[in-house]
Amino acid sequence: MSNESPDVRASHEDRDRVVDELRVAAGDGRLDAEELDSRLERALSARTLGELAELTADLPASAMAKAKDVLVVGQHGGRYVREGRWYVPARIELRSQHSRVTLDFSHALITSGVLRIDMEMVHSKLFLVGSPDIVIDADGLSATYSKVKLRTRSHVADPRLRVELAGTLLHAKIVEKRR
Repeated sequence: MSNESPDVRASHEDRDRVVDELRVAAGDGRLDAEELDSRLERALSARTLGELAELTADLPASAMAKAKDVLVVGQHGGRYVREGRWYVPARIELRSQHSRVTLDFSHALITSGVLRIDMEMVHSKLFLVGSPDIVIDADGLSATYSKVKLRTRSHVADPRLRVELAGTLLHAKIVEKRR
């Protein structure tokens, strides 16, 4: 949801985001089963953005707010792993040297249809873990002494997520894996 008026009609996508946020809150122990059921019912029948906002007002850091953030990954040596239920922002800035970075989208909460990863990788590896309904576009990469191994076809009818890779690789490797 954006900064639009609370009287603006909610879309299916708006309702789905709130449903995901409520389920995460229940999984974190913030809502009991009865409260979750009640809020889910109200979310699915909500007509306006204001009605949806009321359902998450007492929960910390909404999914929509997290989705607008930029995830900055600065990894110099070692490993960085993002897996499980995490909010996928619209953009990731990845700066890595002599590192191994894993971004696992298998159980991630996808809040935007497109994720742009701006990267500068030197002597590093990036593993993108997902499913066949995720499309990875590497057209924005400049690679020197590097490898990019992608399994996805560039045209999937209705991808759950489109990942756009941009930036530079020097002695680096990007590998797509499937769960």
